[in-house]
Amino acid sequence: MPSETREFAKKRLMVMLLGALAGVVAAIAGIYGIGAVMRNAGIPEACRPAAQLADKLKPLARGEVAALAPARSPIPLGDLAFRDADGKERTLADWKGRTVLLNLWATWCVPCKKEMPALDELQKALGGQDFEVVAVNIDTRNPEKAKTWLTDTGIASLAHYTDNSAKIFQVLKEKGRAFGMPTTILVDRNGCEVATLAGPAEWASSDAMTFIKTALGR
Repeated sequence: MPSETREFAKKRLMVMLLGALAGVVAAIAGIYGIGAVMRNAGIPEACRPAAQLADKLKPLARGEVAALAPARSPIPLGDLAFRDADGKERTLADWKGRTVLLNLWATWCVPCKKEMPALDELQKALGGQDFEVVAVNIDTRNPEKAKTWLTDTGIASLAHYTDNSAKIFQVLKEKGRAFGMPTTILVDRNGCEVATLAGPAEWASSDAMTFIKTALGR
């Protein structure tokens, strides 16, 4: 067989193989959606359910919680550390099996204080064995100031959590999940990010309640 003919045959075979491969990719994309296939490839196994939940919640990020951004590639957050009211060190891993709305706030942050009563209402309405609003104060001076402010404001349903080093904010900032105050992240039962919000929201609104209830499967 002349060399030109052999070269033509090789090229034709290559074209056929590439065509077959494209057909396989198209079939996968048609069944699962190529975006989901590519995205899930980089998500830790434990956070796959969080990715599915984030997709389910997308249509509910509206109205008073329209700024909530469902996670495209959820990351594990179980190692985030802070202290409880007794000074005991805690991590989000302690809440494994429960859904958490993690909120970072400070007494010097006006929007943070403005949304705190609504977070208190959300905890009062939906808090329990499967859900908790975990509001972590990151004041770096006068640790008692936040506790006093909560008491004086009548915040009674939220437990008191603190990180006087503000390291939790820096860790989230390094992960690309904190851009300002307040920062709020919905975390699933496996300790994985589901949705993130930069800035305040009306957490006692029907939009927020529907969003959280759906996340809880209620």
